[in-house]
Amino acid sequence: MMARFGVGFLGVGLLALSLWIPASSAQGQSKWLDSAKDLLGKVGQSDGTGSAGTAGVLSGSEIASGLTEAIWVGAQRVIGQLGSTGGFNGDPSVHIPLPETLTTAQSVLSKIGYGGLGEELEQALNKGAERAVPEATEVFGDAIKAMTGQDAQGILNGPDDAATQYFKRATSQPLAERFAPIVETALSETGAVQSYDRFIGQYESVPLMPDVKADLTTHVVEKALAGLFLYLAKEETAIRRNPAARSTDLLKKVFSGL
Repeated sequence: MMARFGVGFLGVGLLALSLWIPASSAQGQSKWLDSAKDLLGKVGQSDGTGSAGTAGVLSGSEIASGLTEAIWVGAQRVIGQLGSTGGFNGDPSVHIPLPETLTTAQSVLSKIGYGGLGEELEQALNKGAERAVPEATEVFGDAIKAMTGQDAQGILNGPDDAATQYFKRATSQPLAERFAPIVETALSETGAVQSYDRFIGQYESVPLMPDVKADLTTHVVEKALAGLFLYLAKEETAIRRNPAARSTDLLKKVFSGL
């Protein structure tokens, strides 16, 4: 079962990557498809050690190669989606709300006609996350390059989000470190800092209100990472499970017998 699944996951990755390459790169796309066919042609010719063996089994290096390509395609698609304008702000699944410490203040301001200040701040927070996400490309690339054969086997044998869990372990800290200064700069450039000052200033003008404060940078970084891994898990599950993707001769061949 593991060998069949490895081939299926590889096949979806190969197809997705061929679709991801820009149409103008016809030569590159053709070259990639030739490589894909060569790799698929090896199915059934080798066992887990790379020698001739049971039909339908890929060598460890072939499994790792196909697996990393499929993961890379999924990661690129998610980064492109969330790193675009409205990637966070316009998506209810990952939209970044105000920090919890500011929700009471927002409720108070809404009652006196200043709710728009909180909405303005919220939009700026989401824009900050959208600017930071493209930084994940290099970090994810490094994590994929560092993936061992044992990591690949663990992903193949693991749950539907096994690759996502690998990324969480391997990239959460470096991503947070790279996101923080970008988010901090973006919050200033997108008006979040100014919005926060207006928000807090108006709130503090209301008598007898308790003090509130928030670390906007940390909040955005944490929510941006959560959204990134949420969609990575969805992308991975689709790659593993989605039967609707079996619409081409290539995928029918790859998934035959499943």
